[in-house]
Amino acid sequence: MSRRAASYDESDVRVRPGKGTRPRTKQRPSHDDAEQGMVVSVDRGRWGVVLGGDPDRRVVTMRARELGRTPIVVGDDVSVVGDLSGKPDTLARIVRVAERRSVLRRTADDSDPYERIVVANADQLLIVTAMADPPPRTGFVERALAAAYVGGLSPILCLTKSDLADPAEFTAAFADLDLPVIRAGRDDPIDDILDALRGHITAFIGHSGVGKSTLVNRLVPDAYRATGVVSGVGKGRHTSTQSVALPLPGTGIPRGWVVDTPGIRSFGLAHVGPDDIIAAFDDLRDAIEECPRGCTHLGPPADPECKLDDLEGHSYRRGMAVRHLLAAVSGTLSDDDAVPAADESPS
Repeated sequence: MSRRAASYDESDVRVRPGKGTRPRTKQRPSHDDAEQGMVVSVDRGRWGVVLGGDPDRRVVTMRARELGRTPIVVGDDVSVVGDLSGKPDTLARIVRVAERRSVLRRTADDSDPYERIVVANADQLLIVTAMADPPPRTGFVERALAAAYVGGLSPILCLTKSDLADPAEFTAAFADLDLPVIRAGRDDPIDDILDALRGHITAFIGHSGVGKSTLVNRLVPDAYRATGVVSGVGKGRHTSTQSVALPLPGTGIPRGWVVDTPGIRSFGLAHVGPDDIIAAFDDLRDAIEECPRGCTHLGPPADPECKLDDLEGHSYRRGMAVRHLLAAVSGTLSDDDAVPAADESPS
């Protein structure tokens, strides 16, 4: 043994601590002190959240590790911990996502199984449609109505550019669905729209170029949403690229939120079935309980025993309007099909 080795003692030995010095546990913090908030924006792994419904208390958050890949979208009610000061360069954590009260979903097309959540927890859907430039499309409105009924949202039809064309013929197709209609032309006052939106979370949806962002800027002057022009082929340019929730002007809480969604050119409904749409109407839902198994509720000749045909009065007219909606959504509606007029319904 060398002289150097013989001079070693225990003080010369360094012992590396083991990795298991602290017992592992699957218990997670309860986060009882978490503050409640609503997601108002999403951008590249960061979520903007307003605390307590107060637009002035906004924080930037990340998703906590324990949530994994849990999807978080605009409108979600969440629990937040960490630095809640909202100061620049601070980051809080979302530790819980509450159960959603409503969900507006769509797919890329009717054969796409992947559902995309547009917005969560909205209680109203404002379907923005232009009367001209680009011309109105009943198919888009019908699909948006179906998504609203299935998702638990109350639909409202909003007509822009109504100074360029008379909307009476277009709106007549939806008269028996008890669908509220609001005009929002350039010269129309916005008081009626503000009254309908105040105190609610309302998602705006519409084709590109229908004036949706222009309407948002009128309702929320500080929104500064980008607006574009309509091309020569009647299609608008996408000016809203991300969903964002904007507070309506005023004082007090709640004062209402507008959720501006990206303009879309297709609205797939692969996740929607006939019974899902009819279930939104209490009187029709009770009637179809007596329908034979496999009934698609489209009436003769496909469904000669559909119980929607046994309804009377306003329920019958609404049933026929919903049947028209089902046919339009399923692609079985022909140019000769029409919703029966009021005097064609059973008395």
